[in-house]
Amino acid sequence: MVELLKISANDNVAVAISPLEAGATITVAGDEITLSEGIPAGHKVALQNLAIGETIVKYGYPIGQAKALIQKGDHVHVQNIKTLLSGELEYEYRPKVDPVKTKEPVMFDGFLRSGGCVGVRNELWILPTVGCVSDVARALEKRAQKLVGEGVEGVFAFPHPYGCSQMGDDQENTRKVLADLATHPNAGGVLVLGLGCENSGVDQIRENMGEFDESRVRFLVSQQVEDEIEAGMELIEQLAATMRSDKRVPCPASKLVIGLKCGGSDGFSGITANPVIGGFSDLLIAQGGSTILTEVPEMFGAETILMERCETEDLFDKTVELINGFKHYFESHNQTIYENPSPGNKAGGISTLEDKALGCTQKSGFAPVKDVLSYGQKAETAGLNLLCAPGNDLVASTALAASGAQIVLFSTGRGTPFASPVPTVKIASNSKLAGMKRNWIDFDAGALLSGTSLEELSQKLMDYVLEVSAGKEVCSERNGYHDMAIFKTGVTL
Repeated sequence: MVELLKISANDNVAVAISPLEAGATITVAGDEITLSEGIPAGHKVALQNLAIGETIVKYGYPIGQAKALIQKGDHVHVQNIKTLLSGELEYEYRPKVDPVKTKEPVMFDGFLRSGGCVGVRNELWILPTVGCVSDVARALEKRAQKLVGEGVEGVFAFPHPYGCSQMGDDQENTRKVLADLATHPNAGGVLVLGLGCENSGVDQIRENMGEFDESRVRFLVSQQVEDEIEAGMELIEQLAATMRSDKRVPCPASKLVIGLKCGGSDGFSGITANPVIGGFSDLLIAQGGSTILTEVPEMFGAETILMERCETEDLFDKTVELINGFKHYFESHNQTIYENPSPGNKAGGISTLEDKALGCTQKSGFAPVKDVLSYGQKAETAGLNLLCAPGNDLVASTALAASGAQIVLFSTGRGTPFASPVPTVKIASNSKLAGMKRNWIDFDAGALLSGTSLEELSQKLMDYVLEVSAGKEVCSERNGYHDMAIFKTGVTL
């Protein structure tokens, strides 16, 4: 079994596959390394002596520089490595675009909606326009559980604290996300529940929805009725009656839009789970489907890889704006742009933002970038899309759903139980996590370290996603978890 993994031929560090003891001598790429200290699983070991200021390379790319003298066999981590990142940069378009070859179409059973989009669930959603009626939404959700069945696959409320006392982008973000969810294909019926005096009320959400199937959406202003629970249940029952005739029908995989996200990452995330997701992404795109990559701050340090894959110079310019725009957002709040790896990330072996980013972006596979989306913008172009959203797990996953993702693939090395408005598939980077948290984890990518090939695991994940698309519940659904979080960027009145 491999004990130290050198990912790229150009790397000057290797990753410990299991915990290693001080004094152990290990052969890596034909060279013997004697460990000067114990190395936790997922952490890095120096393959050569590194002087102060010397670049440290992993995945074939710089992940930082030595801030102390590092000897061959030393543990390379936050104590002796620092980021190379700084502020906004200038970039040059140097395309390296490889088209994806199309493959024989595969099918799944989904819900065909008006306009040609497809849902992988037939749920009834209750969307409060303002936090003041969030408890009303919860009460309606509880009372409406009696309607589940016979075509209604679930009734869920999505409470949040926003919708009033917001300014500028904050207010627009709330309106966009609620309008996006109100027209999401996984929702066979939607009740948009307002108060009546809020900034982002029922009328504003409706204006942002564009064209929609009016038989699938109802609107209620609580201040305009005597009993909002009674009135809400009447509208919900109408929606449920419409949904009972909905049936799954064969649909091509080209109709799938899948969000790509990682969180609670460890030193294996960029070696196992994220490359497997990348392999899946390429397989789906070969079917004519779409994937969406987000968490922009976790692209810092790996952004040029994505820029090189932009199909046109216009897309390259949009990607530059995406990256530098988010850096400006950090700087405008007097925050450093590189303080991203969490305590859990660091404990798992990730040392710098570049280290995290180079692992994170592997979820995108090798397909060309086809579009760059603003926050709340729906994906309309088949292929790989980049989406403007932060790295926060709940906010980013909600943003993916708002952009049209019917499913979110979420890789993790530490584990997390949360969900999003859509089925959220948890993919473990290591088999230990997959075995310990069977109530959280849906797919074990750690098998890549036990001899299963990347191609085999990517295809296995593709098959699993098709099963989920056809109705197979994921762990978070079985646990009853459905979360939503809107991106807040500014002032609250």
